[in-house]
Amino acid sequence: MQNIISIIQIILAILLMVAVLLQSRGSGLGAAFGGEGAVYRTKRGAEKILFVATIVLSVLFLGITLAEVFIRS
Repeated sequence: MQNIISIIQIILAILLMVAVLLQSRGSGLGAAFGGEGAVYRTKRGAEKILFVATIVLSVLFLGITLAEVFIRS
């Protein structure tokens, strides 16, 4: 059972890394120091799907990690 949870945890970690890296297109070093304009806009289309998928993957990763901790103890 621990092996299955570990494999799921690794897969979720890889998917979460990919989702985060795909989102960070406009958040370079220049944006950190005010290089990007402060324009507020809503997420649409694929950007919104990727945003929601990142949240879902992070919650699943947290849940699997907590499950693994409780199983080991």
